[in-house]
Amino acid sequence: QVQLVASGGGLVQPVGSLRISCAASGSGFRLNTMGWYRQAPGKQRELVAVITNGGTINYADSVKGRFTISRDNAKNTVYLQMNSLKPEDTAVYYCNVNVLYSYTYAYRDYWGQGTQVTVSS
Repeated sequence: QVQLVASGGGLVQPVGSLRISCAASGSGFRLNTMGWYRQAPGKQRELVAVITNGGTINYADSVKGRFTISRDNAKNTVYLQMNSLKPEDTAVYYCNVNVLYSYTYAYRDYWGQGTQVTVSS
Protein backbone atom coordinates (compact mmCIF):
# COMPACT_ATOMS: atom_id res chain seq x y z
CA GLN A 1 0.00 0.00 0.00
CA VAL A 2 1.18 3.51 -0.84
CA GLN A 3 0.34 6.56 1.24
CA LEU A 4 0.48 10.04 -0.27
CA VAL A 5 0.65 13.17 1.83
CA ALA A 6 0.32 16.53 0.12
CA SER A 7 1.29 19.81 1.71
CA GLY A 8 2.01 23.45 0.98
CA GLY A 9 -1.34 24.78 -0.16
CA GLY A 10 -2.83 28.01 1.08
CA LEU A 11 -3.96 31.51 0.24
CA VAL A 12 -1.82 33.64 -2.05
CA GLN A 13 -2.35 36.92 -3.82
CA PRO A 14 -2.48 37.16 -7.62
CA VAL A 15 0.96 37.07 -9.29
CA GLY A 16 2.30 35.43 -6.13
CA SER A 17 4.05 32.07 -5.83
CA LEU A 18 3.46 28.86 -3.96
CA ARG A 19 5.09 25.44 -3.85
CA ILE A 20 3.18 22.30 -3.05
CA SER A 21 4.65 18.88 -2.47
CA CYS A 22 3.48 15.31 -2.22
CA ALA A 23 5.43 12.57 -0.50
CA ALA A 24 4.85 8.88 -1.07
CA SER A 25 5.54 6.30 1.60
CA GLY A 26 5.34 2.56 1.80
CA SER A 27 7.47 -0.29 0.57
CA GLY A 28 7.85 -2.83 -2.18
CA PHE A 29 7.22 -0.52 -5.09
CA ARG A 30 8.91 1.72 -7.61
CA LEU A 31 7.46 5.09 -8.54
CA ASN A 32 6.72 5.65 -12.18
CA THR A 33 4.85 8.72 -13.38
CA MET A 34 4.03 11.36 -10.78
CA GLY A 35 1.73 14.25 -11.39
CA TRP A 36 -0.59 16.97 -10.23
CA TYR A 37 -4.24 17.45 -11.09
CA ARG A 38 -6.66 20.09 -9.91
CA GLN A 39 -10.37 20.49 -9.49
CA ALA A 40 -12.11 23.83 -9.19
CA PRO A 41 -15.65 24.14 -7.81
CA GLY A 42 -18.20 22.97 -10.35
CA LYS A 43 -15.54 21.72 -12.76
CA GLN A 44 -14.02 18.39 -13.64
CA ARG A 45 -10.62 17.36 -12.40
CA GLU A 46 -7.95 18.31 -14.92
CA LEU A 47 -4.30 17.55 -15.52
CA VAL A 48 -1.84 20.21 -14.43
CA ALA A 49 1.54 18.55 -14.95
CA VAL A 50 3.12 15.12 -15.00
CA ILE A 51 6.70 13.88 -14.84
CA THR A 52 7.89 10.38 -15.70
CA ASN A 53 10.65 8.54 -13.86
CA GLY A 54 12.82 9.34 -16.88
CA GLY A 55 12.20 13.05 -16.46
CA THR A 56 9.79 13.64 -19.35
CA ILE A 57 7.39 16.43 -18.44
CA ASN A 58 4.03 17.55 -19.76
CA TYR A 59 2.08 20.63 -18.73
CA ALA A 60 -1.43 21.82 -19.32
CA ASP A 61 -1.40 24.75 -21.72
CA SER A 62 -2.92 26.98 -19.05
CA VAL A 63 0.12 26.63 -16.76
CA LYS A 64 3.00 26.46 -19.22
CA GLY A 65 5.67 29.00 -18.41
CA ARG A 66 4.29 29.57 -14.91
CA PHE A 67 4.37 26.19 -13.18
CA THR A 68 7.30 23.81 -12.78
CA ILE A 69 6.99 20.18 -11.77
CA SER A 70 9.94 18.30 -10.31
CA ARG A 71 10.63 15.16 -8.34
CA ASP A 72 13.14 13.93 -5.81
CA ASN A 73 13.36 10.17 -6.21
CA ALA A 74 15.43 9.76 -3.06
CA LYS A 75 12.58 11.29 -1.08
CA ASN A 76 9.74 9.81 -3.16
CA THR A 77 8.41 13.33 -3.48
CA VAL A 78 6.94 15.37 -6.30
CA TYR A 79 6.80 19.16 -6.23
CA LEU A 80 4.85 21.81 -8.08
CA GLN A 81 6.30 25.31 -8.08
CA MET A 82 3.57 27.74 -9.05
CA ASN A 83 4.52 31.29 -10.09
CA SER A 84 2.49 34.18 -11.46
CA LEU A 85 -0.61 32.70 -9.93
CA LYS A 86 -4.00 33.78 -11.21
CA PRO A 87 -7.43 33.61 -9.56
CA GLU A 88 -8.39 30.92 -12.09
CA ASP A 89 -5.69 28.69 -10.60
CA THR A 90 -7.82 28.40 -7.48
CA ALA A 91 -8.63 24.73 -6.96
CA VAL A 92 -7.95 21.67 -4.88
CA TYR A 93 -4.71 20.19 -6.14
CA TYR A 94 -4.31 16.42 -6.07
CA CYS A 95 -1.14 14.45 -6.56
CA ASN A 96 -1.24 11.21 -8.47
CA VAL A 97 1.42 8.52 -8.65
CA ASN A 98 1.69 5.36 -10.66
CA VAL A 99 3.68 2.60 -9.02
CA LEU A 100 5.07 -0.76 -10.03
CA TYR A 101 5.02 -3.33 -7.27
CA SER A 102 8.31 -5.21 -7.09
CA TYR A 103 6.96 -8.65 -6.27
CA THR A 104 3.78 -8.81 -8.32
CA TYR A 105 4.86 -6.56 -11.21
CA ALA A 106 1.45 -4.96 -11.00
CA TYR A 107 0.88 -1.28 -11.75
CA ARG A 108 -1.46 0.82 -9.68
CA ASP A 109 -2.47 4.49 -9.39
CA TYR A 110 -2.83 6.34 -6.12
CA TRP A 111 -4.28 9.75 -5.29
CA GLY A 112 -3.32 12.13 -2.53
CA GLN A 113 -5.86 13.78 -0.25
CA GLY A 114 -5.73 17.12 -2.04
CA THR A 115 -4.48 20.49 -0.93
CA GLN A 116 -6.41 23.74 -1.38
CA VAL A 117 -4.80 26.57 -3.34
CA THR A 118 -6.67 29.86 -3.29
CA VAL A 119 -5.52 32.83 -5.33
CA SER A 120 -7.26 35.98 -4.20
CA SER A 121 -6.53 39.53 -3.19
